[in-house]
Amino acid sequence: MPALSVADVSKLDVEPGELPEKMAAWVIRKETEGEPKDAFKFEEIDTPQPGAFEVIVRVMAAGVNFNNVWAALGTPVSVFGYGDHPEYGHHIGGSDASGIVWAVGEGVTRWKVGDEVVVHCNQASYEDVEVHGLDPMAAPSQRIWGYETTWGSFAQFTKVQAQQLLPRPKNLSWAEASSYGLTYFTAYRMLMDQAKIQPGANVLIWGAAGGLGVFAVQLCKAAGANAVGVVSSDEKGELVKQLGAVDYINRNDFAGMMRTGNETPEEEKARFKVSREFAKKVKSIFGDAPDVVFEHVGQATFPTSVFVCKPFGKVVICGATSGYTLDFDVRYLWMRQKQIIGSHFANAYECMKANQLMAEGKVQPVLWKTMGFDGVAEAHQMMHENKHLGKIAILVGAESEDEGREVEGPGAIRAEVGA
Repeated sequence: MPALSVADVSKLDVEPGELPEKMAAWVIRKETEGEPKDAFKFEEIDTPQPGAFEVIVRVMAAGVNFNNVWAALGTPVSVFGYGDHPEYGHHIGGSDASGIVWAVGEGVTRWKVGDEVVVHCNQASYEDVEVHGLDPMAAPSQRIWGYETTWGSFAQFTKVQAQQLLPRPKNLSWAEASSYGLTYFTAYRMLMDQAKIQPGANVLIWGAAGGLGVFAVQLCKAAGANAVGVVSSDEKGELVKQLGAVDYINRNDFAGMMRTGNETPEEEKARFKVSREFAKKVKSIFGDAPDVVFEHVGQATFPTSVFVCKPFGKVVICGATSGYTLDFDVRYLWMRQKQIIGSHFANAYECMKANQLMAEGKVQPVLWKTMGFDGVAEAHQMMHENKHLGKIAILVGAESEDEGREVEGPGAIRAEVGA
């Protein structure tokens, strides 16, 4: 057993600016890949040191995302084949974090020891020209920290690039501040910078009560746009309306609309008939077809997204949870001059702008459960088995879910969520 126990992770015997020789972490190794409950191992390992333009953050809380279910399983690809994994031989997951700057590397001038921060998960080499003129998301070296790199947030300390740091909103606890980055910043780029929604725009949001959707709805409200959310129950629909949607649609009222990819011609004809009825419902709420469709479901919904979108409208997509093969009638794309826009996470400037909305209370995290550091493997297993009911935060340096809130203001909305 490691000398440091799980119960001791909130205790440190070093002062800010000093790094201990060892730290506690939940580690995945190539030989442990498999079910998350077995893949994550509690270990005591060497504490990383900051390089040039790098910062060591004491992790106070960490957010759980599905990407480290993939890391545990070793599918669709093993993380050990790329990034810095071959150098270190281990994977420390976690792509969301809140914490305290504990040490800074050469060249870091914007941040100092003691600063309270949240961490966004995009990394790229400063040597890539795309970072300095196009977009860091286009850089060949672009990686998602805590998934495509090691030194993520499921440890007492994490190593990040200085550009990943953002001021922690003081109206949020450590746990709340750790819970939103990956999904919220993704939704921000999709709507604000890729789709460029305007006041009065009509936005249809698939999975509006899910991890991405709850932020998409709030961003539409903040931008003065009208959101209609597609959800799986009336209970989730009421949450979506609470977050600012003008209305919701229960997708179960349109059984047979979802595409499987294996339909016969007759089955596809029947499916498309249901999509037409769905489109009529959407139009009856907005008074028109949607200007923007917020997509992340993929195969099951994409044919309907392209069909329902307004002529000259936009379908913006960041993922495909139901399948990557998108089979749709392209006539509804070119003849009505619609756009399909791909989007992936966000750059540092977009993260900064989004984080400011969080600090101003115009957008709130939606948090289901807070667990102790001993719950890392369990949380990922729950997610793998689809037994979680929303966002999970892990306490690391913080000892309670309310620790860290310093000013009055909207905190997290506590709710069960799901598409």
